[in-house]
Amino acid sequence: MSYNFETLEVKVDGGVAHVMLNRPKKLNAMNNAFWREFRECFVKIGSDPAVRAVVVSGNGRMFTAGLDLMDMANLAGGQKDVGRKAFSLYNHVQLLQDSFTAIERCPQPVISATHGACIGGGIDLISACDIRFASPECWFTIKEVDIGLAADVGTLQRITKIVGNEGIVKELAYTARKFTAAEAKEFGFITKIVAQDQLLKEALDLASVIASKSPIAVAGTKHNINYSRDHTVEDSLKHIALWNSAMLQSKDVMIAAQASLAKKKATFAKL
Repeated sequence: MSYNFETLEVKVDGGVAHVMLNRPKKLNAMNNAFWREFRECFVKIGSDPAVRAVVVSGNGRMFTAGLDLMDMANLAGGQKDVGRKAFSLYNHVQLLQDSFTAIERCPQPVISATHGACIGGGIDLISACDIRFASPECWFTIKEVDIGLAADVGTLQRITKIVGNEGIVKELAYTARKFTAAEAKEFGFITKIVAQDQLLKEALDLASVIASKSPIAVAGTKHNINYSRDHTVEDSLKHIALWNSAMLQSKDVMIAAQASLAKKKATFAKL
C-alpha cells in the first residue's frame, strides 16, 4: 500500500508504520491539506495488513504548532445566513474531529513521540493515541482559549479520561498555560519521558515489540480498552465475552501456546 502525502511522510518497516508530520518550515502547523491527509493516512493504515503498530512524530524543531491560523479565514464557506453558517461550520468541525478519531478507529496501537512543543491541535492528536512519549524539554499547551474558541477536536473529550483529574484539565484549558513534559507525566498524560536523541528509537522499539505479538490479540485489546472507557463494567464484560467467542477460535491462540511451551518466538500471520 502506498502512502504519498504533501504534509506527512510515512514509512513502513517490520510491521511498524512511522508517520511524520512534515511541514517543518511551518512548524508542522495543521493546514487544510493536513487534516484531509491525516484522516486518509490512518484509514489506510487501519486496513493495511502489513502494519501492526504505528509511531507518530514531527519533523523539524517541534512536534506541531497546532492549527494553521491562515486557514481559518474561510471556515464559513462564504455563507451569509447565520443558520447556514452554523451548518457549514458544524460539518467542518466534524471532519476535523474524524481526522484524529481515525487514530482510535484503526486497530493498530499508535504511539506518539513529541519533542520541542506540542501546541493546541497537537494535544488533540496525541490524546487520541494509545501511548505518549515526550522528550524532557518538550512543552505543551491547550491553546484554544487564546485564539477565542473552545478546543473542539478531542482534547476536552479525551484528556480527562486519560488523566482522571478534571481539576488540572480545567485549569490548563481555561488558562492555556504551558506545562512541561515532567508535569504532564506527573498527572498521567505522558507515558514516558525519553532523551530527545533516543526518543524516536525508543518509540519505534516499543512499536516493534507490539508488532511481534498476535495482531488479533493486540487489535482486540485496543478495541476493548477503548470500549470499556465509554461503557459500564457490566456492558464491557459482556462485550469482551462476545468478542472472544469469535476470536478465541483464531489459530493465533494455539500458535502462541505452542511457542510458549517450546520457548520459541511465535510468528503470526497478517490480519
